[in-house]
Amino acid sequence: MLLSLVVHTYSLRYWFPATVMLGTAPAYLLSWGAWRLLSTVLPASVYHKLDDRLYCIYQSMVLFFFENYTGVEIVIYGDIPKNKENVIYLSNHQCTADWIIADMLAIRQSALGHVRYVLKDGLKWLPLYGWYFSQHGGVYVKRSAKFNERSMRKKLLTQTQCGAPMYLVIFPEGTRYNPELPNVIADSQAFATKEGLAVLRHTLTPRMKASHIAMETMKGHLDAVYDITVAYEGTVSTSGQRTPAPSMPEFLCKECPRIHIHFDRVDIKEIPSEPVFFRRWLHDRFEIKDRLLTDFYESQDADKKCRFPGEGKPSQLKLSKTLPSVIILGGLTLPLLLTENGRKLYVRTWVCGTLLGWLWVNAFP
Repeated sequence: MLLSLVVHTYSLRYWFPATVMLGTAPAYLLSWGAWRLLSTVLPASVYHKLDDRLYCIYQSMVLFFFENYTGVEIVIYGDIPKNKENVIYLSNHQCTADWIIADMLAIRQSALGHVRYVLKDGLKWLPLYGWYFSQHGGVYVKRSAKFNERSMRKKLLTQTQCGAPMYLVIFPEGTRYNPELPNVIADSQAFATKEGLAVLRHTLTPRMKASHIAMETMKGHLDAVYDITVAYEGTVSTSGQRTPAPSMPEFLCKECPRIHIHFDRVDIKEIPSEPVFFRRWLHDRFEIKDRLLTDFYESQDADKKCRFPGEGKPSQLKLSKTLPSVIILGGLTLPLLLTENGRKLYVRTWVCGTLLGWLWVNAFP
């Protein structure tokens, strides 16, 4: 009985935030849909301004759970600019919670609404979210020979030509680094050897295509590249081997005590545009990441292990940055659930939003 209660209580640590985040999605979609209809006669730049604001409200609510609710400590190495910039955010990729890290940095620059993602194509099938990410400026891409360069350029040009602020998040590895999938790591290392590139041990060999297309398409619109290296504390076994980074449920169950984020700003003028030189530059950046992560996980020096070089500054997100969004979205959702007609509208929004989203994403990639 007691064990059952403990297990039930533990599961609530995940189901409570998951229910709120998913449960408020229809109310958010209805609000966004109303604005989308009203803005059809307005300039695209006006639509994007309020869309970014609405997106900021929803993502702030998400960050309430990932930061304030979990109590995770964020330690940042390097100085994040206080002003908003148009940037490409390049990071190593380990788990499904990595996209939250981009939000964590963006909200500290008051640029959360500007975040847009380059996502693998399969994610467009996520109910509601898959469609909306595309509407917010997200780009879905397929790997290798199926990569649609023209579609990506068109999507990015549509955004930049109307002056939409860009905080474009790209994970160049293309898939997650997971120490429990040695075949994926071995294939990545074999590819690096074949191409005459340095073999990486704690990241996968980066793919350049999406990053290079984004850089070339938006070069007149960008200020910098944010080169981010992330390490989740507690991901080393007792034998000293690296273990998988926490999944989103594990994160929400407060199983990640601390996240270390190494931040490096690279001015856009310092990045070569020619493909062959850009590829070398990108791999060099990942070699730097690999050395940082090697020291983090394997250093015999106690002062270097489980930390990055330099001064790590704990960064606690103020409750005032996230709690108002929880209240706003909760206030929009509750009326839908308290009446029979509201509940019907709620369910129809989920169903119709999902079906229309699939059709829209496939008809207008």
